[in-house]
Order: sequence, then C-alpha cells, then structure tokens
Amino acid sequence: MARKVLNRKELREENDAAERSGAKKKPAAKKTPVKRKSRAKVVKEVRLKAFWGVFNQSLKRIALFEHSQRAEADKKTADLNKSQKNPHFVQLVKEVIEE
Repeated sequence: MARKVLNRKELREENDAAERSGAKKKPAAKKTPVKRKSRAKVVKEVRLKAFWGVFNQSLKRIALFEHSQRAEADKKTADLNKSQKNPHFVQLVKEVIEE
C-alpha cells in the first residue's frame, strides 16, 4: 500500500506563515492518565494429596495406594512383574482434593 507523500517544504512554509501572522497554536490539553483497574486473578487454592500408583509399561495406572502404604504398592508391583512379562513400577501420584 502506498502512502501519501508529504511535501515537507510546503508544510514548513505554511507553519512559518501561520507564525508570522500571529496565530498561535493552542497548547494541547494534557489528559490525566486514567488508572486501570487491576485484572489480577484471584489464585484459587488447590490442595493435593499424595498416593502411590502402580503403573505398567504404557503408563496405565493399575492400582492406587495411600501414601502410607508404600510396602503394599511394592508388593503388588513384584507380584505383577512375576505374573506378567511386561514390567510394572511404582510412582508418586498427586491428586486434587475437592471438598
């Protein structure tokens, strides 16, 4: 897109002529800046609870145990590793508590 070309010499001459004739430009009125309201979101408190999860090789959760039941989770993993050919493992899982 082409812009209109400004002839700066003509604009300068018009400005000088206006100054010579005594017409003064009105100073631009300064606007007071408007304070914006804060848009900060209120952070919702999210509570998490820890569990031990037994997972297979494709990250599918097989079983879920309370955090204090780590020994049972390890036992379940050992049983699944013996009975099936693909390996299983124990991993910490954190889930949201909704009250």
